[in-house]
Amino acid sequence: MARKRRTQQEHQLAVSDEAAAYIADALMELALDFENTHYVQIRRHLQTIAPEPERDPRQLQLFPEHPSTPPFDPQRKF
Repeated sequence: MARKRRTQQEHQLAVSDEAAAYIADALMELALDFENTHYVQIRRHLQTIAPEPERDPRQLQLFPEHPSTPPFDPQRKF
C-alpha cells in the first residue's frame, strides 16, 4: 500500500516519537484527573441520556433487588 505524502502543514506539525509519547501521557493524565473530579456529574448526565434496559421475562433474577435475608445472617442454616 502506498503511503500518503505529507502536506506542508502536516510536516510542520510533526513531532518526534518521544514528544508524542509525552503528549499522550499528559493528555491521559489530564483526562483521568478531570474524570475523577467530575465523575458524579458525568454519571448523572449519562444516566439521563441512556435508555432503561428492557427486562426480558425469560431472564432469571440471580440477584434480587431486595433480598429477604441478609447474606450473612447468623440464624441461617446451611
